[in-house]
Amino acid sequence: MIANSAFSQQGRDELFLQLDTEIGKKAEYDSRKEQKIQRLKNSLKSSSGDLKRSFKFCSALYEEYKSYQYDSAYVYALKLSDISYKLKDIGKEYYSKVNIGFILLSSGMFKEAFDNLEGIDARMLHDSVKYEYYRLMMRANFDLANYDNDNQYAPRYKAQANKYIDSAIAMSEPGTYNNLYLTGYKKLKNDNLAAAEADFLNLLNTSQLTDHQHAIVASTLGNIYLEKKQREKGIELLTKAVISDIRSSTKETLAIYWLAEILYKTGDIKNAYKYIQEAMADADFYNARQRRVQISSILPMVAAEKLNYTEKEKTRFMIYLASLTLLVVLVIVISIKLAGQIKMLKAKEAIIEETNAELEVINNRLVEDTHIKEEYIGYFFNVISGYILKLEKLKRSIDTKLSQKRYDHIQLIIDNIQIKKERDALFHTFDHVFIKIFPNFITSFNSLFKKEDQIWPKNDEVLTTDLRIFALIRLGVTDTDTISKILEYSEKTIYVYKMRLKAKSVLPPDEFDKAIMDIKAVEAVKKAKIVTT
Repeated sequence: MIANSAFSQQGRDELFLQLDTEIGKKAEYDSRKEQKIQRLKNSLKSSSGDLKRSFKFCSALYEEYKSYQYDSAYVYALKLSDISYKLKDIGKEYYSKVNIGFILLSSGMFKEAFDNLEGIDARMLHDSVKYEYYRLMMRANFDLANYDNDNQYAPRYKAQANKYIDSAIAMSEPGTYNNLYLTGYKKLKNDNLAAAEADFLNLLNTSQLTDHQHAIVASTLGNIYLEKKQREKGIELLTKAVISDIRSSTKETLAIYWLAEILYKTGDIKNAYKYIQEAMADADFYNARQRRVQISSILPMVAAEKLNYTEKEKTRFMIYLASLTLLVVLVIVISIKLAGQIKMLKAKEAIIEETNAELEVINNRLVEDTHIKEEYIGYFFNVISGYILKLEKLKRSIDTKLSQKRYDHIQLIIDNIQIKKERDALFHTFDHVFIKIFPNFITSFNSLFKKEDQIWPKNDEVLTTDLRIFALIRLGVTDTDTISKILEYSEKTIYVYKMRLKAKSVLPPDEFDKAIMDIKAVEAVKKAKIVTT
């Protein structure tokens, strides 16, 4: 039951949304109606002097106005009467009277409608007009019976209405809309709801219905469902009827009034108030007196309920707003406390992260320094061991020569010692070990200069003197005096080399020194990653 109720509510909301959309397009539909009417007026104007053509266009204008605007429809009904009098055509005169009667009845002027229809000889009417006459008399008597709603007069009007509806059915072609509608309508008025429902359902499924016909059938069937306590079906069909009325620019309608009334009774005050206002707007536009009276009888009650509903909504909103405000205050207080704690945590986290970063840098430097030391300690052990062996051989050779007093041979041995060659060998070995530790040194170093100032070793070189100076600096040998002794240059020469290269760099001097120290030892980086992991 809950599922069915939710489904019905969803379907109703979708229909109301569609109806509200169509209400928003009312002006567009009315504009199309006015354009059609204007074209007919232009045709009527051009037919001045031709009474028969004028009668035809006045009749068309009356048809457009009869469910749209009472005053204009009445004007053209009177014009039809005037033209028929000039044509001395009694059939057209009666036709005009029927049209005037319809307009008077639609506006709620019952006495005037009956007075106007009195004296019409149905035998003088064409079949189509005769049908309209019988239908109009049927409607007038049913409306009077419904208005009186008593046991004395109402039955008499109802009996008269049944006679006229029988005559109208007899005048209509079987299977047509007029025939099927009146057949079902008679059953409805005589309380045969089941049979009337079947007839109207069959008629509603006919694809040939105009918007106006669809509105009439849907609203009638909707009322049958309301009588049978099938409220959701009734509301659905009345809503569809109102939509069709809007699309056909029909202002002389009860569907929207009935819809507002049932919504009011079921407690949907918001929509009831909205649609009763639309009903009053249509009644005012058409100038339907009876409709205004009907709507006025319920409008104050709906408005009062709407006001009451609005006040309750306002009260609920204020309670909700106060609760929400309290909740927001609590959230703000908690948020402030949390923000303070988070701020403290973030400050601690920042200190930890900063410390970790420093430790990581130190760790990397330690790993790098360890790697460099390992490489160069091994290298110097090899070099020193080599020189010790050479010195040992030299000592033995000299001792032998001295014991033999072969002094001239000692001089030859000394002359064979090539200091430059030994130094070059030392530098060559140093360069190879350095490049092994810093394979990207030359490329990284040259990235600090413009292309024309870059220094690249020749094919037979590993490092140039310039590169070797900054290789020593990268290893941590920053003292100019120490560098000059290692490379066998004066301190001034080393200073000039350094300043010249710094001046050519694309970086400032301070940043240049840092960039040199940031050149990574590849093996050291790998080891650092392993240690970190």
